Formats: sequence, C-alpha cells, structure tokens
Amino acid sequence: MESTGLNLNQRINVIGTSGCGKTTFSKQLAQKMQLPYVEIDKIFWGPGWSMPADKVFFEKLETALSADAWVLDGNYTRTTLIKWKDVQTVIWLDYSFWVVFSRAIKRALVRAITRQELWEGTGNRESFKNLFGRDSIVWWTLKTFYPNRAKYNKCMTDINYNHIRFIKLSSPGEAQRLLGNI
Repeated sequence: MESTGLNLNQRINVIGTSGCGKTTFSKQLAQKMQLPYVEIDKIFWGPGWSMPADKVFFEKLETALSADAWVLDGNYTRTTLIKWKDVQTVIWLDYSFWVVFSRAIKRALVRAITRQELWEGTGNRESFKNLFGRDSIVWWTLKTFYPNRAKYNKCMTDINYNHIRFIKLSSPGEAQRLLGNI
C-alpha cells in the first residue's frame, strides 16, 4: 500500500464488528491525520445504558458530523443515510472471526476487571454479571459477525454508494501498514 489515498480534508467512517478494534484504529487515524474523532457509541449511549429516541440520536449525529472533516468510529445501520451522505471513505476492519472474537472477550474481561466508565458521565461499565449474557458485547459479536460481513460486502458493490471509496483491511497488520503510510 504505497499511498493511502486519504487526505487531511476528508470524512472517514471506520466500520467493523464489535471487538475488531474500530475505536483504537479510529483514534490513531484521527490523530495521525489531525482530524476530529467522533465516537458513535458516545453519542448513542446515555446514563444507565439508556438509549435515546432515534430522532434525538440522529440530530446529535448530524451535529457531530457537520464539520468538513472527521473520523467516525461506528456502525449503527439505521444511521447509514446520515453518516454516508457526505462520507468520502469507509474503512472496514474485516478481520477473521477468531481475531475479532478473542478481542471482544479480552476487551470485556479487561473492562469488567478495571470497572472503567465507557463514556464519560454515563456511569456505564462492563460487569462480570453480564459478561456472557444476552446483552454482552461477547454475545453481540457472536450474533453479528457473519451478518455484518455479508452486509458490508454488499455495501461495497451497491450503486447507491458509488461516491464512497471503500478500503477493506483484512488483518491488524494491514491496518498498521495503512496508519504507517499516512
């Protein structure tokens, strides 16, 4: 990968199944490109794991994406019309199931042990009680990995997204090489 094709005046969305490393990669990309970093989970989740009405969520997301350039970390299919309206590049972290699943487990364990607040001011934390339950990130990863892969492969060839440059990264090494070439 000689040239990333990314420039400093760009709107980029990093996508991938929960646990793949979107947040870490997105923060590194935003820092290297000196672009604002936007985390969709931070916009979505309220105190006590409360969820806003879509109207409120969409308005907050539109406000966050009103800048000329940004790196957006996150999926949320129902926001595609908003986030991909003006996006120029979508970077898909399409790692193997075992890489993603092991990362999801590790992340959930570390968060449960450290009790770190996930989004400032929300009080939301991972817990051992919910580590492997139906509401856990581990379960969500298992449930969404293959449907996400099919959905994102379809998006890459959808004529409605011809204005978007898709970059599919198949391994953490490819992601690091892309960051190294910026």
